[in-house]
Amino acid sequence: MPETSKPIPVLTPALAPFFEAARRGVLVVQKCDSCGRFRFPPRGLCPDCLATAASWAPVSGRGEVFSYNVMHQVYHPGFAAEVPYAVAVIQLEEGARMVSNVVGVKPHELRCGMPVEVVFDKLSDEITLPRFRPRAERP
Repeated sequence: MPETSKPIPVLTPALAPFFEAARRGVLVVQKCDSCGRFRFPPRGLCPDCLATAASWAPVSGRGEVFSYNVMHQVYHPGFAAEVPYAVAVIQLEEGARMVSNVVGVKPHELRCGMPVEVVFDKLSDEITLPRFRPRAERP
């Protein structure tokens, strides 16, 4: 049986700055030019003040697991070898939330509130994905 590759994100103009920064190992999200709220994915309006002007800003890459779901069913053949795996919502320290994966920990060991930090996974010359790994809590 032939191996099926995983789907990769499509590089759209709206996400081009995000993927360009990720290729350099920098995590960026949109920041409202009016009120300063960080947001992801990019949107045309700030959800707080409704301003339309925003810039891409680097963030720390630190945060915590806000929520997660452990996938036991194969929804795409490219992920069959990884079942079970977790899809997590990461709350960044700056406030934005991202959907990603947490690597370096078994899916059933994830916990809400677990501190994480970004790592980058190069999928192709154009696409590098931010993923997260557990980090030690600092006293």
